[in-house]
Amino acid sequence: MEKDYSELKNDVAVREKEIFKTSIIGILVNLLLVGFKAVIGLISNSIAIILDAVNNLSDALSSVITIIGMKLAGKPADKKHPLGYGRVEYLTSAIISVIVIYAGVTSLTSSVKKIINPEAADYSTVSLIIVGVAVFVKLILGLYVKKAGKRVNSDALVASGTDAFFDAVISASTVIAAIIYLTLGVSLEAWLGVIIAVVIIKSGVEILKETLSKILGERADAELSKGIKETVCGVDGVQGAYDLVINNYGPNTFVASIHIEIPDSMTANEIDEITRKIQHAVLEKHGVFISAVGIYSVNTRDERVIAIKKQVEEIILSFENVLQVHGLYIDENKKLINADFVAGFEAKNPKELRREITGKLQEQFPDYRFDLQIDTDFSD
Repeated sequence: MEKDYSELKNDVAVREKEIFKTSIIGILVNLLLVGFKAVIGLISNSIAIILDAVNNLSDALSSVITIIGMKLAGKPADKKHPLGYGRVEYLTSAIISVIVIYAGVTSLTSSVKKIINPEAADYSTVSLIIVGVAVFVKLILGLYVKKAGKRVNSDALVASGTDAFFDAVISASTVIAAIIYLTLGVSLEAWLGVIIAVVIIKSGVEILKETLSKILGERADAELSKGIKETVCGVDGVQGAYDLVINNYGPNTFVASIHIEIPDSMTANEIDEITRKIQHAVLEKHGVFISAVGIYSVNTRDERVIAIKKQVEEIILSFENVLQVHGLYIDENKKLINADFVAGFEAKNPKELRREITGKLQEQFPDYRFDLQIDTDFSD
């Protein structure tokens, strides 16, 4: 169920406290694991356990960066950045991913050296028990941090939690390799180090890819965009909502623009009232600030014109890769028909598509001129 924005506004302080608390827990737990694994790794001469300790250290650093990023993102808006600093959280996630990748590359280098110049490991029952406990602790920590990240919409926490979960799996593999060495005398340490490094690098690349995608600008969440359009269409006088563009300026910080269809009989006063109602309703229910409301006029006074309009719409929609038609208005005095159509991303040449549509319409309605605009499929 969608959360009311009045609740989201009250949750800003709660969100920051949750991120801070979760990050501090992550730092403390990871530092304890670093100490345990480093000592055990050095005593047993286990490269895999030592690399696992290094990875835990990078996790602790990630939590520190998460806290710093949260504090910077929470800075109030100013003249230079009027929409605030929320996107800093995405930069935080990118930095964490680079740290993870660096840790993976370092681990890979050390493991390859061990393959070239192998050294026998010396495991003890105590060390294996401690590593086994560490696996359990890391698994619980990973699930806790990831759940907290999803709850407060923090990509950095979700990334840290996912990484911690993978760490638990990797540590479990280390224990298995140790058992194989003790029972069969086959050393898989260095090769396991390579696998660990590859998993770490892969995890870092995936986090970086997802974060850069958000910085670049992703398609708006389908549930959010559909919800906003439904709210807009619920305002009296609005006959359709289109061209919704949502810009993300950080978690829970959105600025959008939208076009609406309204009857051509409305006065400027009535239009002004509608746009204000739209802005208030969308902000209150969805937490999205509508910065601009464009107007499409809808023919309502001439039945013949309305019939022509329906035929024009059917012709445009008959073309492949045309997803929608809106803003269709017929000016009888100027003999001009305006319309916008949404071309799917599959359309290789939207301008050629517009030319073909215009040509067919001109054949069917030679007495009219046509002004067709191509719209991008911005949102659902």
